[in-house]
Order: sequence, then structure tokens, then C-alpha cells
Amino acid sequence: MKLTHSPVDEMQFSETKIFVKRDDLLHPEFSGNKARKFKYFLDSDLSGITKLIGYGSCQANSLYSLSCLAKLKEIQLDFYVDKIPEYLKENPAGNFSASLKNGANILEVDSEKVKQKGGKLEWLEFINHGYEDQILIPEGGRCEYAKHGIYELAQEIVEWRNNSNIGGLHVFLPSGTGTTALFLQQYFVDLGCDIQVYTCAVVGGESYLLQQFEQLTNDTRYFPKILSVGKKYHFGKLYLNFYSMWQKICEAGIEFELIYDPLGFITIEKHIEELSSCTLMYIHQGGLKGNETMLPRYCRKFDLR
Repeated sequence: MKLTHSPVDEMQFSETKIFVKRDDLLHPEFSGNKARKFKYFLDSDLSGITKLIGYGSCQANSLYSLSCLAKLKEIQLDFYVDKIPEYLKENPAGNFSASLKNGANILEVDSEKVKQKGGKLEWLEFINHGYEDQILIPEGGRCEYAKHGIYELAQEIVEWRNNSNIGGLHVFLPSGTGTTALFLQQYFVDLGCDIQVYTCAVVGGESYLLQQFEQLTNDTRYFPKILSVGKKYHFGKLYLNFYSMWQKICEAGIEFELIYDPLGFITIEKHIEELSSCTLMYIHQGGLKGNETMLPRYCRKFDLR
């Protein structure tokens, strides 16, 4: 199972050479940032654990990767979601379908009880308190456990830079919880190397992303630089300019996914002058399984052929 040392390829974008860290080519069950975030659990002995507990979207990449992890370790996964659309219940597809096949329990939360406790994480901590044979993984893998695999990614980037005789390096990746971006920046700062991490907020806006950083550390030296997206986009909603950007970047010969990568490259295009002042690396987000459901949604909404 290949979960480290993804290759680096080149692409041209906006008249700029971009090096792409191909984490999409890691094992398909854990491709992209989930391979890095969940590496700790894959490397650990979980023989005393009977259940993993997660939460997020019913089509989340983390749902699928956690279901694969649970199946591999022969333990149960309970994954909590706000709501499962009736259409998806009747026509399972993508990460949702694959996770069910792996034996995941996908459960709708009681919104009133969640509200009373202040949020999903607080509610799940309350109902699972005292169970030492269970592991609760915050949404998107936002936890200290993720540092293990993300530091391995950082080491690979430093090694590639040194072998390529590159000086300063800008690393860009779009963020949900910002976990990968923050732990990368933390590693580079502690190492004292000339690598700056840039990111953009795909979920909830820049203030939300800063809150996510602050839940992991109070040391602002470790905060990646957040680049403005320029307008408000709602996570998971379909935008024709996302689809157009996706088509454009896929023409480089690398397939990208349809939620994070389009906004990532829209942001790169907007800030290309700053980003290209040094060698620029983009970290592929993986998660290509999600395209199985996103592409049909785009075709239906915009009557694409």
C-alpha cells in the first residue's frame, strides 16, 4: 500500500510552471491529504480499538478513507452526517456508496441534541465519553494525530527541493480545516527553511479557517498565508466557473477533483504574481472518487454534454 513518496510532475498554468505533488497517485483508498492525515492510524496497532467515530458530509473523502481504514483494521466505523438526501439513499454513488460497501454505519444526527451540546464534536465527545475502545476523529482529520503523516509529506517536499537545487519555494494547497497547510508550515518554520505555505479557504471563509488554525495552535508563526478568493463561494455548491477551471487544469494531463482544486487554481490565478516570485508547488488534493458524483451533478445542473 503506497502512502508516501508521491512523484512531482510539471504543468503550465497562467504562463507559469507549477510543480504538482501528485498525492492523487497514492493508494486510491487513501489518496490525497487523507493518506497523510490518517497515516498515524494506519501505522498504529489498533488491536484494542473496536470502533472509529467520524463526522462530516455524506460524500466526504474522509468518510471513504475512514471506511477503508476501519475495514483494513477490522473495526467498526460510525460516521455521523447532518442529512442523507433521499436521492442518494435511493441511488447510492461515490464515496457514500463505497463506504457502505466497506461496512460503514452512516448515521444522521439529531440536530436538536447537537445544538444543545454546542456542536457535533462536543455532542460526540459527550455520548462517547468513557469508551476507551473507541477513537473519535474530528471532521476532516483535524487533530494532532494528523501531524505524523503531514510531517512525512513535509520531509518529502524538503528532500525534493534539495535534490532539485531549488532555493525559495512556495507551496500552495486549498484548505477545508487547514490541518495539512498548518502542519506543513509548522514543520518548515521549525526546520528554518525557506519554504512558505499559501492556502485559500474552501469552507466557511477566511475567518473560519483562522479559527481552525487556532484550534490546533496559538503560535501564529505556524499559520500559513491565506490568500483571498475574491468572492463568497458555498462549499459543495456547483459553480460554472469551477467546472470551466477544472476543464482547463485537466488539459495539462493531470486529473483534478471538482470541489477543492478548481477554487485552488482560481486563487492561484488571482495571486499568480506573488506566488510565482519563487518556485511554485501545488499539492494535489486527491479525492478523485468524488468526481463520480460531482460530474453528473454538473451535467444535470448546467445541461453539459
